[in-house]
Amino acid sequence: MTKLKILSILMLLFFSITGCEKTDQPKKINLEELTITKIHKAYKDGTYNSQDLVAAYISAIKEKNKAINAITIINPKALSIAKELDADYQKTKKLLPLQGIPIIIKDNINTVGLPTTAGSLALHDFIPKENAFVINKLVAAGAIIIAKSNMAEWAFSAMHTKSSTAGTTHNPYNLDYVPAGSSGGTAAAVASNLALGGLGTDTGNSIRGPSSHCDLVGFRTTLGLISREGIVPLYLRNDVVGPMCRTVEDATKMMQVMVGYDPKDSITKHAINKTPKNYTQFLIKDGLKGARIGVLRELSDYKTDPDVKRLFEKAISDLDSLGATVVDPVVIPNFANLRKNQWCATFKTDVESFLATYVKRDTLKTIQDIIRIGTKSDYARKNLAEEAKFSGRWGEPNIECSDAYHDAKRIAFRTAIEAVMDSLKLDAIVYPTWNNKPAKIAYFERDYKGDNNQIIAPHTGQPAFTVPMGFSPGNLPAGLQFLGRMYAEPTLIKLAYSYEQGTKHRKPPVFNTTDKE
Repeated sequence: MTKLKILSILMLLFFSITGCEKTDQPKKINLEELTITKIHKAYKDGTYNSQDLVAAYISAIKEKNKAINAITIINPKALSIAKELDADYQKTKKLLPLQGIPIIIKDNINTVGLPTTAGSLALHDFIPKENAFVINKLVAAGAIIIAKSNMAEWAFSAMHTKSSTAGTTHNPYNLDYVPAGSSGGTAAAVASNLALGGLGTDTGNSIRGPSSHCDLVGFRTTLGLISREGIVPLYLRNDVVGPMCRTVEDATKMMQVMVGYDPKDSITKHAINKTPKNYTQFLIKDGLKGARIGVLRELSDYKTDPDVKRLFEKAISDLDSLGATVVDPVVIPNFANLRKNQWCATFKTDVESFLATYVKRDTLKTIQDIIRIGTKSDYARKNLAEEAKFSGRWGEPNIECSDAYHDAKRIAFRTAIEAVMDSLKLDAIVYPTWNNKPAKIAYFERDYKGDNNQIIAPHTGQPAFTVPMGFSPGNLPAGLQFLGRMYAEPTLIKLAYSYEQGTKHRKPPVFNTTDKE
């Protein structure tokens, strides 16, 4: 036997043995702009499985999070959960709605085995023993909680995302700028393709603002559609939880599994018999054809940045080109007075209820305990002091504060808006999600000029969806917001999807991962 033949045999034996060994290197997967549909097709085709995908996303988090500081913790059980889901799929060959879909959870939503800190020192070591209602719903649908995300401390800030536990999150489209708040960690991470999608919470702005700033789709749903149980509150009378994704389709699929009555959140009783079983049927590409869209100039033209104004006017033109009838302007009688004094300070009562129900520590029962423990943030410290000394309605303390279904001022505001929508046969009202560009992190308070998110939907309870509207100079994203009637999510899905598909403004960020190490 020749030396060449002997060498060939030895090499064949070597590779036959080593080829069977499992490599620790994650499978190469192109994570850019993945969707649930693409992922599930890959699972069915055997291109990769959920373990491969989770490993790839974890690798991406370790690489990119250095620049944006969006992720607070990676779930150490994510791979083992993926392994179980893969084994189940091999047995059944059936995929659950979100099977093997990695998602990111804002750090104020109770998640078993992972800290839920709300960005605060007081809760820095709080690890819930039970999941929030929506987490159980997502897990039951097959989703994998891959990580938790940074947030503005106690969700106080719409302007920026800074916590005592994790520091400041950067906008991936321009690292010197804010991703807005308070769900800026989820927004920056999802925009950067560190997971399929994520959850944010929205008291006044915090799903839609960060989604707009980070070129994402964000759903603030009707108050009552989705349970807020197990979530650290800001003002529970306004709070919602919802999806933040790169596409309307994925946001719809996430939202759909979260909907449902929860006896631990009584407001969800109002949604009974008002929700379709299948929201994805409303993903209609030509959904704007024949629709009637109103333009609320009282919001869209108020101190608007010229570049955002240009994008909004182009969006109106696009709505028209895509088949909608644009009613411009729409005037809500007495709008300026109806919007006044809608906010009520309920943080003290709400957070103390959360502490008693979930945290259960003798040393942490009151807002004074939170203040005593302290904060690294001057902004949070100022807000805690204000919330400790004041409760009730700002501006009109003699008028009772209640939920969107019983509060007289909230009902009057909603009734006026929906009456105009009915009279003009409008399917939705539109305006820029923010009238101004993202601010620089160094000047987040000085350069904050207000946003449109906090004016209507948090008080009336109506759903409001933001969709990418394009970019202003500096590579800074902007969003278009659709406001609908109560429980009109099907209509908003149809309109938002059609606008998204007709304009394709979403694009991934490109940034230097070493800039903020």
